Amino acid sequence: MLTEHGVTPRMSRNGECHDNAPSGSLFSTVKRDLTHHQTYATRKEALRSLFESINVFYNRRRIHSTLGYRSPVDFETKFAS
Repeated sequence: MLTEHGVTPRMSRNGECHDNAPSGSLFSTVKRDLTHHQTYATRKEALRSLFESINVFYNRRRIHSTLGYRSPVDFETKFAS
C-alpha cells in the first residue's frame, strides 16, 4: 500500500537505527511543547501552528544543548563574525 502511494516506509539506511534520531528528537519536542497542550479547530490551523513552532521558534530562537545552550541565531551570529 505504501508503494502504491509513493511513500517510503523508512528514512534510515538498512540497519542504521540512529539515522532517525534527529527527527525523532524534533518531533518529541514539538509534541511536548506544543501539540499536547493545544486543540485545533481545523487542519489548517494545526499546520499554521506547527509551521510557526518549528520554523520560527525551534529553528531560530529555542536554545539547543548541542549549540552550547544558545539559540541557532545566536550560534550563527557568533561564528559569522
